Amino acid sequence: MAGSERALAEMYERWARLVYGMALRSLGDVTEAEDVTQKVYVSAWLGRHTFDPTRARLAAWLVGIAKNTIADAHARSARDRRKREAIIATLDDDVIDWSEDVADRLVIADELALLAEAPRKVMHLAFYDNLTHAQVAARLDMPLGTVKSHIRRSLDRLRTRLEVNDDEQ
Repeated sequence: MAGSERALAEMYERWARLVYGMALRSLGDVTEAEDVTQKVYVSAWLGRHTFDPTRARLAAWLVGIAKNTIADAHARSARDRRKREAIIATLDDDVIDWSEDVADRLVIADELALLAEAPRKVMHLAFYDNLTHAQVAARLDMPLGTVKSHIRRSLDRLRTRLEVNDDEQ
């Protein structure tokens, strides 16, 4: 019966609860414990030629496979966590802050769209691209005083429109 599918089924019936219990206690997650249990039995089936009953009992052999599979699951989980943390660390703080006030930014974007073309370009470069007044002037080939005037007047218009919108709510 060695190496037969029937032997695998009997082995599963007898020891699956042990393997699953080990995985669940170690990993703390039902789905991961189920995955580990399946991987243990797939490994046992694929490595059945390595089982030597003179060296170890079947339960000990399965426990050894289970320990290695659980360790692999922990390593994979730690690797995934490090990847997520690395991605989060590389995110620009402005992007994270932006998500916190999406509604405000959408209202401001709608109001900016109502500005004339030149002031709208100036405001976009100054506030969305974070350019200095001098950089905006250079980019648009405008005098610095004109850029500052566009920004001041646009902010006044936006403040007036936003105050009216606040009063309506």
